[in-house]
Amino acid sequence: MGATANPADSAAGDHNPWIIAVVVAIATFMEVLDTTIANVALRYISGGLAVGPDEAAWVVTSYLVANAIVLTASSFLAKRYGRKAFFMAAITLFTVSSILCGFAWSLESLLFFRVLQGLGGGGMAPLAQSILADSFPPEKRGQAFALYGIAIVVAPVIGPTLGGWLSDQYSWHWCFLINAPVGAVALFLIWWLVQDPKSAVEERKRLRREGVRFDIVGFILVATFLGSLEVVLDEGQRKDWFGSNLIVVFACLTVLSFVAMIPWELNHKNPVVDLRLLAKRQFGSCFLVMLATGAILIATTQFLPQLLQDYFGYTATWAGLALSPGGLVTCVMMFVIGRVSGYVQPKYLIATGATIIAFAMYELTNLYGDLNFGFFVWSRVYIGLGLPMIFLSITAASYEGITKDQTDQASALINVARNVGGSMGVSLAQNILAYRQQFHTSRLVEHVVPSEPAYQESLRTATQFFATRGASTVDAQNQAIAWIGRQVQTQSAFLAYIDVFWALAIVSACAVPLAMILKNVKRGGEAPVGGH
Repeated sequence: MGATANPADSAAGDHNPWIIAVVVAIATFMEVLDTTIANVALRYISGGLAVGPDEAAWVVTSYLVANAIVLTASSFLAKRYGRKAFFMAAITLFTVSSILCGFAWSLESLLFFRVLQGLGGGGMAPLAQSILADSFPPEKRGQAFALYGIAIVVAPVIGPTLGGWLSDQYSWHWCFLINAPVGAVALFLIWWLVQDPKSAVEERKRLRREGVRFDIVGFILVATFLGSLEVVLDEGQRKDWFGSNLIVVFACLTVLSFVAMIPWELNHKNPVVDLRLLAKRQFGSCFLVMLATGAILIATTQFLPQLLQDYFGYTATWAGLALSPGGLVTCVMMFVIGRVSGYVQPKYLIATGATIIAFAMYELTNLYGDLNFGFFVWSRVYIGLGLPMIFLSITAASYEGITKDQTDQASALINVARNVGGSMGVSLAQNILAYRQQFHTSRLVEHVVPSEPAYQESLRTATQFFATRGASTVDAQNQAIAWIGRQVQTQSAFLAYIDVFWALAIVSACAVPLAMILKNVKRGGEAPVGGH
């Protein structure tokens, strides 16, 4: 039942490798689930912790940034200190921090625990693929990665609906507490079933013997750059940008850490980030496309539920359900594109996927107050059609021209691009929403003045309506004025969301020319299903 002739060369040891595949899929499912489960609960979180929606968005971005930061280090740390030990440490940190998130008493505590959760989750992602690769012989790895891919694509489907249902029926805290039993089971099974293959043990001994050390300076510079950039993007609009000393300080940290990172990483023998990869046309273009894709995926997963709950009266459960059909389409398309990619060059699939997503964003600009549930479902379905074309094709395109010793770095950087792009997408959308809502409100109120005939007619009609409901003349007029004010706020919000979707459409459209400059790659089989 083993994966190879010699159990010592397998991560499964004497155990059935399919059991290992299931265990790894469970751990991966739990981690990927947390990228979307909290999105529909942000309204409950902001209410429960008495913070604004823009501050609650840090719950999403802090996780993504922490996840991206540790991705750059996880491959080396796993080789240096043992894959099994590092994987167990990552699961433990993820599970414990999930419990702490569930018991968070303030936004600051929740963000701190969410960062820890992201650090644990980022350590799990690349190791899961390595464990699978070492548990199965080459001829069976495709089937194993298919199971792994199902866990990856199903988790975002379930996440919004599950998060909405838990928030509506119980509390937003359960979006995090639900990880506790799953994490405990996964930790026990990894301890019991997984072992470090002989080759990995030899690699660890070699690194120790040669005194190869972790690039701690490079890691600190990367973490400082990404963390400071996120503070600037998330807090800039609320703090009046460079009118705030806080933003100035973090902007300086962003620039200084970035400038210092380039020569350090280029001249370090074992860099935490291989910047030479990003300088290659093929890989650099794939990195930028994944940045854009991550921005659209995460931003829409957050802002569509927010829009539906705030202005269409949806519960968190129904807001989550509006996203789920698109996720189901993504599941199906993963397998379809896996077949098609054997016959079509990745650059054409990426360009097609980006075009479809740009069209989906354009559709969302047709926003008004009487839209039904089906409109939002279909907008997400279009996104679900386009995303697999990009995700699977980038895997094939990004490895073109990459040497074997660079594959770990390439995999980590593509995942970093998705998470950093997602975080930047949320920040971009949040800033556009806040700024444009202020702009549209100021323009609309120019017409809400007593001298305007349209305002007079609206006030008269609304006053009559409230008077027929039993209000006195004075109360009816006051209620009519308040109602007009709410209509102005609602309309300015719709116009601001339209601006957000226009911006995301432009971001997606920019990925098309980037895709078309990619080189042709050698085709010879199906693309891997999934990839985290």
